[in-house]
Amino acid sequence: MALNVLRTLDIEAKHEKDFRRTILIVDDEPINLRILGNILVAEYDIAYAQTGEEAMEEIRNQKGFLSLVLLDLYMPKGNGFMVLDSIRQDESLSKIPIIVLTSDKSAEVDCLRRGAVDFLSKPYDNPEVIRARIARAIELSIDRNIIVETGVDVLTGLMTKEYFFQYCREYDKFHPEKEMDAIVLNVSKFHLINELYGRVFGDRILQGVADGVRSASRSCGGVACRYSGDCFYIYIEHQINYDFLTRMVQEKLFEISETNDIRVRVGVYSDIYRSSNLEQRFDRAMTACNSIGRSNAADMVALYDNHMHEKEIYEAKLLVDIDRAVSESQFNVVFQPKYDIRGDEPRLCSAEVLVRWKHPEYGFVRPDFFIPLFEENGRIKDLDRYVWHEAAKQVRRWKDMYGVSIPVSVNVSRVDIFDPDLLDYLKKTLDDNALAPDDLCLEITETAYTDSVTQIIEVVNNLRNAGFKVEMDDFGKGYSSLNMLTSLPIDALKLDMAFIKDIAENNKEMSMVEFILQIARFLGVPVIAEGVESSEQYLLLKKAGCDIIQGYYFSKPVSSSEFGRLIERNLLDEKEPEALEQVEASEQE
Repeated sequence: MALNVLRTLDIEAKHEKDFRRTILIVDDEPINLRILGNILVAEYDIAYAQTGEEAMEEIRNQKGFLSLVLLDLYMPKGNGFMVLDSIRQDESLSKIPIIVLTSDKSAEVDCLRRGAVDFLSKPYDNPEVIRARIARAIELSIDRNIIVETGVDVLTGLMTKEYFFQYCREYDKFHPEKEMDAIVLNVSKFHLINELYGRVFGDRILQGVADGVRSASRSCGGVACRYSGDCFYIYIEHQINYDFLTRMVQEKLFEISETNDIRVRVGVYSDIYRSSNLEQRFDRAMTACNSIGRSNAADMVALYDNHMHEKEIYEAKLLVDIDRAVSESQFNVVFQPKYDIRGDEPRLCSAEVLVRWKHPEYGFVRPDFFIPLFEENGRIKDLDRYVWHEAAKQVRRWKDMYGVSIPVSVNVSRVDIFDPDLLDYLKKTLDDNALAPDDLCLEITETAYTDSVTQIIEVVNNLRNAGFKVEMDDFGKGYSSLNMLTSLPIDALKLDMAFIKDIAENNKEMSMVEFILQIARFLGVPVIAEGVESSEQYLLLKKAGCDIIQGYYFSKPVSSSEFGRLIERNLLDEKEPEALEQVEASEQE
């Protein structure tokens, strides 16, 4: 598109001279200067030089305006070869096209190697041919410069993704025998680097990564691009291992940050038979890259293999089947009881809603597999709304059956938070079941808060203003600072189960839990501990002042009917003290 714009400029505009090209003619023979000047002056502005030194002075003075140099080879005070070499060695001049004026055919190859784009033979007896070749040389130079400008990422100096893919396709076309690897590299938790240290430092990190990627790819005759954000693509001849790549990048990062905290992940796909197209190869390299845990510093490189391929097919099938699964009620909601442990005896107070999937072909699908899959592919919203709807219906049934309100907690994903219809849908779900906002608590993960703080806070404030209680789920799994925590709108903190697993009297894990409980008391919010599996954990948490717990110590996730029996038992436990008090009062009378 840019080329078409250049070719259709309004030459009849008021400032017509602004669109005229300038050509420098360099020749020590005045007659040659006059002949070429007369041929070109109607279409171009002309500058003249008669020695190599004069030519270089004119070129440097007018480098921003020159569209072409016509250069004689044999002159006093610096010949044409000297001018060609000087221009090629100066990056600010190297884009100016040079047409050599000579009758010496033996010099043509040498001139091309030094950067000349064409030749004009003496004598100049065909003006139409001269004008046509000059116009073509200028046009090709403009095209090339535009391609170079649009093909380079401004921040890193690497290729843009469009130019990169075009280059790789051309390389494959002319080197079909080469065994090539597609590589994806990205920076772990880069969004946190920007958030904690600022965008300027983040840009320096990206430039450092680019320098390492460039050095590594060039060392093996490969090419690289910045695909997006902190993601880089590399196309390189097949290597046995890629330790050299991670080493080069980490060395560059250490020069910038002087710390080993910033890590990269590398995914590699080798396709020696070219059985997949270029985009598919890089998609598979991305899959390998994403298979590396973001917090696992030990494994920095992953290779795409048959296991990953089978997993991709499995994931694709699950994504296709989600609509059918919702319509056929293949998803089943279960409820994990939560117990308030602040009194003398634990008391059933609420439940967390969880989802299970029994696939007609694959059987039971693990929720820790399909939920992240749906989140990554934007389908979690459909599942979440189904779960909210089913949970609300069940709370209504319990109210009708037992005359009590047992609130349940449902998950709200990052995708939901950015949905402008979130609040309206939640309100409609409550209205459809004649429920109040207190009946449906909303769990939002800590990592969601840290991803986009300003927008998350605005959404959560709107939810709380509408009467909903919001729990920060998986606290301790993300990276919210203490200062940030004081400004987040929440009604409860839910400890990640990793905190609970190894707690013991006076160990560091228990000290951390006690510290978090102190923070919660300062904020005035209750703490919910999940993953409690033993009496030892229960007693330690109760002694430390934890408010609510859930986990296998009390109950695994259960069906709605099983949870109904827990409600009945809870109601019976509450009535027994009242009955006992009535008996004692009657005996005293």
